[in-house]
Amino acid sequence: MKVLKTLLPLLFACAVSAHAALPVPPAPSVAARAWLLVDVNSGRALAENAPDSRIEPASLTKLMTAYLSFSAIKEGRLKLDQTLPVSEKAWKAEGSRMFLDPRNPAKVDDLLKGMIVQSGNDACITLAEGIAGTEDGFAAMMNQQAKHLGMTGSHFVNATGLPDPQHYTTARDLARLASAVIRDFPEFYKYYSLKEFTYGGITQPNRNRLLWTDPAVDGVKTGHTESAGYCLIASAKRDDRRLLSVVLGTASDNARASESQKLLNYGFQFYETVKLYRANQPVTKLRIYKGTSSELAAGFARDFYVTVPRGSAQRLKAQIISKQPMLAPISKGQAVATLRLTLDGQPVGDYALAALTEVSVSGLIRRAWDSLMLML
Repeated sequence: MKVLKTLLPLLFACAVSAHAALPVPPAPSVAARAWLLVDVNSGRALAENAPDSRIEPASLTKLMTAYLSFSAIKEGRLKLDQTLPVSEKAWKAEGSRMFLDPRNPAKVDDLLKGMIVQSGNDACITLAEGIAGTEDGFAAMMNQQAKHLGMTGSHFVNATGLPDPQHYTTARDLARLASAVIRDFPEFYKYYSLKEFTYGGITQPNRNRLLWTDPAVDGVKTGHTESAGYCLIASAKRDDRRLLSVVLGTASDNARASESQKLLNYGFQFYETVKLYRANQPVTKLRIYKGTSSELAAGFARDFYVTVPRGSAQRLKAQIISKQPMLAPISKGQAVATLRLTLDGQPVGDYALAALTEVSVSGLIRRAWDSLMLML
């Protein structure tokens, strides 16, 4: 079986900057234990330090609690106007609270805002019990979802982020989780831009300071315990670009905001992200043998973006790599080739191309003819 390599003209699905490329300086120094800056659309990491080291997530845990809550609403297992009982465990929750009253059931919509804006541990436990019956059962769901999202360095034991030796994650996993919240639940992500929320006559502000200082920032979550330090996941959208910074273990509330802003500014200033192909757009067509069709279109299931130094996108080169001969049957979504991108001769990345349609096995006559063609 031979590997076929073909050059491919890049099909830009949007305008590409014609400005001269800017030299990219080293990423700024960040006063934190670990950090990561990623472009949400392309998934490329633009700056990092210890992104895979195990850390205590503190209230950043609530992103997973939110993800499962949003999923329950989307699947009809929970409704925004539904009320949930407040257990004694939730009422007595330590740490930050939205001050739920065990005598008064709380609306799911209020619980979401209490969890996201006020970082209420009582809200998290109430949602967890409403979805899974117990917080322990909910933690099992959290770990299942983490596995599904590819969060290989994480383990959860509660819905709040209260310290526990077996409750941990990484900066890379948190970036993956926050990106999934933004991507999968745009209708709920808007909650993360709320600057304050009032419940029971008590108004509490969102602890994400960047919501006040940078109009491009629209989320996502702060976290703090004595052992975890001050943490912040921040996301900003400027034009069509969205960046996400994860800053963990800073020394103060001010520091987590300023260090996050530093990373976001760096990413926007020195990099650009372009959409090369639309979802389900044929990137290439491959020869197929012994199938109901002799040709197979391959591409991406989602819009495909790439992040490169600002001003350099026009110098990208693409190459298609596929194993030949390719025989039916081929399933829709099956990886059938690789798109290899280079910039000025340096590798950018290899990206799997999927079959955009299904190709079934052909009849006997077609198979016999193709067998003869392969022999020749």
